Amino acid sequence: MRPDRFRLFAAPSCLAVLTVLLAASSTAQAQLTPDRLYYGFGRTIPMTVAVPADAQGEVEIALLAPPDASEVERASAAAGKVDLAALFPTLWSTTEPRTLYAQLIVGDVKIGPAVVLQPLLTPLEPQKLGQKVAFAPNPNRVYSGIRAWTDRHIVFDTSAGELEVRLRPDQAPNTCWTIIGLVEGGFYTDIAVHRIIPRNRLGHPFVVQFGDPTSTGSGTAGFYFDLEPSELQHGFGVLGVARNPEKPNSNSCQLFFGLSREGTAFLDHDYIAFGELVRGASALIMLERTPLADFQRGKPKDPPPLVKRAWTVPAPPYGEGPPPLQRPALPDR
Repeated sequence: MRPDRFRLFAAPSCLAVLTVLLAASSTAQAQLTPDRLYYGFGRTIPMTVAVPADAQGEVEIALLAPPDASEVERASAAAGKVDLAALFPTLWSTTEPRTLYAQLIVGDVKIGPAVVLQPLLTPLEPQKLGQKVAFAPNPNRVYSGIRAWTDRHIVFDTSAGELEVRLRPDQAPNTCWTIIGLVEGGFYTDIAVHRIIPRNRLGHPFVVQFGDPTSTGSGTAGFYFDLEPSELQHGFGVLGVARNPEKPNSNSCQLFFGLSREGTAFLDHDYIAFGELVRGASALIMLERTPLADFQRGKPKDPPPLVKRAWTVPAPPYGEGPPPLQRPALPDR
């Protein structure tokens, strides 16, 4: 999939509000927070535990495994500094490192967003096999450390409304971190939704594409990043990365939302899927129904819809929060 085309061709009421806001702020600040982003292999993993003042019960940290937040291990903790390497020696001793979530728990209640623990592994190299991509196995991948970051969602504010995405670093961790950097750096500000394919040749809803500052379909963020072997299936509301179909490692800033499983299933494994829509189905459908100047190319009529801005928000505790949205049943236009 090239960026410019896919392979388809003090009043009491005020005091009450203030009290609620202060309580929400206190809860938001109560969480497990990494002291830094990177931890070299075999070293300490210092983090800080902040416990709500009114919380009752034992303070613990649990390691949770995606995608279902199943518990791998749990250890007692306390407010203040903790060393995850001491609490969970398996983080360094494991022979099969994988992405895990460190979740603060107080009295069996999950508190705040989890910390994503991404193992730093030698990347697998994609290889072109005809029109498909495969990853050569590497039995000698080096485990160099952990990238630790607070889990968050991405919100895209579009002309049609807000689209909130939960990230899947268990499937594409480097992609998630790269796009977070672009979002938090303000890259997705006044960016056109430059390509909309409401139906492919078989009549299935396909994609809504954006992220090119030039609106030509050829723009980048000034860099490329490698294809990752994501097992997340493309479908309605799944966020993916557009690229040149002949160059697996030409991923940059252009993103697309899938509009149906039927229309996007052929993209599985060949294009990075890294997020799932959890809020904004009606906004995505509204973008899909944008009037087009060129149906074959998917070019919207002027003025095109915009991604006005994007930002990140703290994710719910891992395993909680809304599920991925399904395509709503809609009457034909």
